[in-house]
Amino acid sequence: MKTDSEARSEWYPSPQRTFDGFNDGGLIGTSAVADAAGSRRRSQAEKQPCRTLRAARRYAASPARVFDAWLDPAVARQWLFATASHPLAYIEIDARVKGSFCFVDRQDAVDGTRYTGEYLEITPPQRLVFTLSVAKHVETRVTVVIAPLAKGCRLTLLHENVPRDHAGPMHGRWTGI
Repeated sequence: MKTDSEARSEWYPSPQRTFDGFNDGGLIGTSAVADAAGSRRRSQAEKQPCRTLRAARRYAASPARVFDAWLDPAVARQWLFATASHPLAYIEIDARVKGSFCFVDRQDAVDGTRYTGEYLEITPPQRLVFTLSVAKHVETRVTVVIAPLAKGCRLTLLHENVPRDHAGPMHGRWTGI
């Protein structure tokens, strides 16, 4: 795994995972804040109640295939909000603008963590924007941009309005995609 100069030492990415049919080109950049900041700016950012997270990764798959992985329930079930210890028990995706999604990550769908949101923009195979709420936490906004490369594509994710106390775990999840 190779990170660029935007990487922050306080973020610990989760172990790398792959899902069927996707050859992972690896992590290409992560950042706790959308812009590169010195220690003085980091001190100011730590005072903020919310953070902006950024992660980027290369895939040896077409932009269309990577884009579809976000909206196809059978593929999304394998990786989106799922972990080895908390596989998804329930998934529903209404893949249209103003459509919603719901993921529940335990075998007991009543007691599991619920990830819900609404699709704000769907521009295949380049851009996906959606709101994200986890349990009773503040609503956040996620923007996924997929750009073609000579071989495969680059996915860049921006997650805005993340509560400071959830930024570390959430960043770990996104860097593991």
